[in-house]
This record gives sequence, structure tokens and C-alpha cells, in this order.
Amino acid sequence: MIVFVDFDGTVTDRDSFDVLVRAHGDAAAWLRYERLLAEGKATLRETLEAQARLIRCSLDEAAAILAEQTQVDPAFVAFLERCERTGIAVRIVSSGIAPLIERLLARAGVTRAIVLANDVEARRDGWQIRFRDRSANGHDKAARVRAARATGKCVAYVGDGRSDFEAALAADLRYAKRGRPLERFLRNGGIAYHGFATFTEVCEHLLAS
Repeated sequence: MIVFVDFDGTVTDRDSFDVLVRAHGDAAAWLRYERLLAEGKATLRETLEAQARLIRCSLDEAAAILAEQTQVDPAFVAFLERCERTGIAVRIVSSGIAPLIERLLARAGVTRAIVLANDVEARRDGWQIRFRDRSANGHDKAARVRAARATGKCVAYVGDGRSDFEAALAADLRYAKRGRPLERFLRNGGIAYHGFATFTEVCEHLLAS
């Protein structure tokens, strides 16, 4: 088995990229781009690219902001340890920024997680994201799920937001954070899933499957 886990809003209590843009960028501009995304007038890739240009600080400064305003689910560390002991592979897949994700995980005591996410050039005149691929989400997480299933693996997907829709549909097992867009999408579509609030619930269900 392999488990693909979204990061922002799934492992963390808040979307770290949104927190960073609003804290160090332009909150009104952030909201404008979010509305375009919600109305289907911009892709997630376009939205992230535009919002990143609002950020004008170093990665270390950004990480300090996130350390104060976001929290990694305390149960996530135990989840990773249980998966490792039972031979279940875990991959963090995100449309966010890998260096920031790695810094947040390190503060939570996670040093060996495999993070598949976008890179960034943290320029003082505005950040420039280096996307992993040319997909509309900036990172085709669904393609990773399909590739894993093609090798014969049972694939579980854990997520919370819009960028997780296609990846969740492509998985064998789906875990959706309660009260978030992914849960509403799966419920409205009649797609089987397991709701969760913390990774304790994911761990208990996954290891019992």
C-alpha cells in the first residue's frame, strides 16, 4: 500500500500559503485572486503564481511567520511512524512550496518524510514558483495516484481541498477532512470516503482495512 497525503489544510490546521500571502503580502489582492479561482476564471496554477508575486521575504522569514500562525496535526508524526512500522509508504503531495513544507515538518519533528511539491525562487521583488509540471493545479497529484495504481499498489489518498478532487477519485481509498471542499465534493458525488478530523482517525481506519 501507498498513501498520498496533501499538506496544506490536511496536515496543517490552515493553508500555509494563504496565511503567508495575507500576512506578508496584500490581503485584498489575495482575496481577489481567490474569487477568480472560485468563479472558475483562473486555474489554481495561475492563482498561486499571482499570489506568490505578492510575497517579498526570505524563506526563513516566511517559515517564522508560519511557525507562529499554523500548526501541524500532532497525530501526523505518530501516523508516519505507524505506517513505517507496518510497511506502508507515505508520500506528501502538494501544490504548495516544498522548502516551506519541509521547514514546518522539521519543527514538528518530521525529518524523513518524502515531499513532492513545487519549488520557489524567493525573490525580494516577489516570489516565483517553479511548478513540478504544466498541469492546471501546478502539480498533477492524480497522475501520481494513477501511476502507483498501475504498478499494482493499493492507493489511499488523504486531502481536504479542490486540488485533491481528481487525485481522490483516482485512489482506492479516500480520506477527506471534515467540513472541507473535498468532503463536500465526494459526498455530493456519492463517492465512498472516510471523514476525519485528525490523523489518529486516518491511522486507525487505514491499519484496520
